[in-house]
Amino acid sequence: MKTRSHYWQLLPYIRPHWKTITQAFACTLGFTVFWPIQASLAGQIAQFIGQGNMVALAQVAGVLTLVFLVQTIVQYGQDSLMAKAALAVALDLRKQVYAHIHRLNLSYFETAQTGDLTYRLTEDIDRIGEVVNKLFHDFVPCVLQLIVVLGYMIYLNWQLTLATFLVAPLMGILIGWFGEQMLKFSRRSQNRISDLSALLTEVFSGIRLVQAFAAEEYEIERFAIEAEQNRQAKYAAEHLKAIQNPVVGFLYAISVLLLFFLGGWQISVGNLTGTEFVSYLAGAALLIDPIAHITSNYNEFKQGEASVDRIFELVAIQPTVVEKPGAIVLPPVTGKVEYCNVSFAYHKQGREETGERSRWVLKSISFLASPGEMIALVGPSGAGKTTLVNLLPRFYDPQAGQILIDGIDIQDVTLPSLRRQIGIVPQETILFSGTIAQNIAFGQANFNLQDVQAAAEIANAHQFISQFSQGYHTWVGERGINLSGGQRQRIAIARAVLLNPSILILDEATSALDSESEALVQEALERIMKERTVFIIAHRLTTVRRADRILVVEQGQITESGTHKELLQQGGRYAQFYAQQFS
Repeated sequence: MKTRSHYWQLLPYIRPHWKTITQAFACTLGFTVFWPIQASLAGQIAQFIGQGNMVALAQVAGVLTLVFLVQTIVQYGQDSLMAKAALAVALDLRKQVYAHIHRLNLSYFETAQTGDLTYRLTEDIDRIGEVVNKLFHDFVPCVLQLIVVLGYMIYLNWQLTLATFLVAPLMGILIGWFGEQMLKFSRRSQNRISDLSALLTEVFSGIRLVQAFAAEEYEIERFAIEAEQNRQAKYAAEHLKAIQNPVVGFLYAISVLLLFFLGGWQISVGNLTGTEFVSYLAGAALLIDPIAHITSNYNEFKQGEASVDRIFELVAIQPTVVEKPGAIVLPPVTGKVEYCNVSFAYHKQGREETGERSRWVLKSISFLASPGEMIALVGPSGAGKTTLVNLLPRFYDPQAGQILIDGIDIQDVTLPSLRRQIGIVPQETILFSGTIAQNIAFGQANFNLQDVQAAAEIANAHQFISQFSQGYHTWVGERGINLSGGQRQRIAIARAVLLNPSILILDEATSALDSESEALVQEALERIMKERTVFIIAHRLTTVRRADRILVVEQGQITESGTHKELLQQGGRYAQFYAQQFS
């Protein structure tokens, strides 16, 4: 979704910090008011030097020193207060964008690049914070300095100031053109950096596969191509800056020469004294720095605008699974689950706005799971089994039909209250950096270690955890890479046990384990399945024989339903699957 952003979109994030910004602005005004005083004192110094009046010169020098001291103090207040406000704005923006990302649906994350999201939350928001800081602590003071000093110069000689401004429109047009070009190049550069970041995240996450396939050289070449494109995009922006600086500098030098020529003419006709001209030159000198800063800041603001675009493009993405106004909290349930004519199709990639969908994944699915019943879903890959259970915690919403828990439509309840009553043990266990206890109690800031240990004992995890020197306080590496597959899976089971859900989803929970680990995991699963409504997805039919009911899913429909024994007697698709696995 491409929208044209403006810095006005940052106002809601800036407004809460108006007191700090106002204090900084007061310091800025105090800082600015001393510039014309310095220019006037410079003229007096030149006069007293010409007269050889050392006493008067010392007095003016003392006043000028005091002016410098006070100006330095208010400058400190300006800089420190604005840095405080800018960092607070960046923090608020970062937290709100991060919270917004968490509200997006799984369908978004299936196509989003992790590296790109990381870059937006870090570098892009940091750049926005820097722009806010520069806007108030550099750009605004420079503009005020220009206004005040120019006002003083007009007061000294308006004809000379007006003539000097003949060059100003050309400089303004040039700076504006350079700024627009800088915005274009900055967008391109930041997109390249995001691509590079996404590539690094992807490769480092799959480094084992890279090494297993001896694909290091292939990945190095991919990285080199992305890095070169990033270099070219950055160089284009820097090359533009290199052109801009001498062009603007040349125009400024011409205006200075014009100033001396016209100043000499004004003195010759008696409209200006030598002392006033020195003060005028001091004022003109005080314009050099703010003009340079404004030019530089304008370029940085255009670069920052690209970051604003990227952040608010992300904020503009709205979740499709949302709570209804007035959604109720789902009370503790018995686990009765009913699918009523449920149909579902995924959006085509990039077509969410138009509503265009791919083929139907589920077609008019209806069945009832009684409290405490174990339902097994079997069928070929791509039949819709995982999609079927993903609708239950509302990772997606069906396009037709209803899903009821204890007779309550799940679209009428709040998402947290729904999902806290559904435990999930996935095929690929995800662990986070933290201790084993924190991973078992995932999502709970305050937890009881005894409850965690009890859950681990039920999940057959307590024994191996106790063998670690730090026990439950053992640090788990990124993605739990220092644990075996069976250990990770038992931690995932303990996580589900601690949640104590009424409904449990087991998605190929033992398919990737060796025989010994599978036996331990299977034993743990049998413990936690008692008195819960359980949905099991399995390709290995040994895990579903004791299910109360087996649903055969093919091409988005339930084609067979019954117990293991009943389906074998029918001699249908389930019997074929069974024969293929155990022939």
